[in-house]
Amino acid sequence: MSDKKTSRIRRGTKTRSRISRDRVTRMSIFRTPRHIYAQVIDASGSRVLASASTVEAEVKASVKHGGNVAAAALVGKRIAEKAIAAGVQSVAFDRSGFRYHGRVKALADAAREGGLKF
Repeated sequence: MSDKKTSRIRRGTKTRSRISRDRVTRMSIFRTPRHIYAQVIDASGSRVLASASTVEAEVKASVKHGGNVAAAALVGKRIAEKAIAAGVQSVAFDRSGFRYHGRVKALADAAREGGLKF
């Protein structure tokens, strides 16, 4: 018997193993009911090149609630800006087992509009 969290972790592990095998820079996301986080991690998986979340002071000041699509889109735009400033143009999207809809989709679309390719 498996619950939702176990299934999500299993799906995320499968994706991460594929990405690490290909040796590419990845953009990993994590979401909670109140916040959403994004990190750009180098190909070796040992260094975070850029990060953005709804916990940051600049983002927190501009959104009323961190757990909605508008906040996720803002985080997506910020992670794209920070990744490009760090010299990263292309990433593999690691959605950590979360379904690609709602906040996850909004973050990905905003990151693409910001100039990241994946």
